[in-house]
Amino acid sequence: MPLHKSAEKRLRQSERRNARNRARKKELKVLLKNMQKLIDSRADKSAVEAAYRSAVQKLDRLGVKRYIHANKASRKKAQLTRLFNSYAQGE
Repeated sequence: MPLHKSAEKRLRQSERRNARNRARKKELKVLLKNMQKLIDSRADKSAVEAAYRSAVQKLDRLGVKRYIHANKASRKKAQLTRLFNSYAQGE
């Protein structure tokens, strides 16, 4: 446990930030899994496209705000785009 007042504050800040980071990353994982689930269930293209757009938007936001590395966001977007395009061509 922290012994100084400033260390106690840093611990509180760290816990809040950790919870915020975990929530944002969890939200991203849910969006990615939702898109994959729609593709696996052969859902209509408009539903998959809506899931794709929301996932890309979230990746952009998290990359810009540095919750995830910008290169990781870019890589994930490219993977999602390839997945979406192959699904759209198969329809």
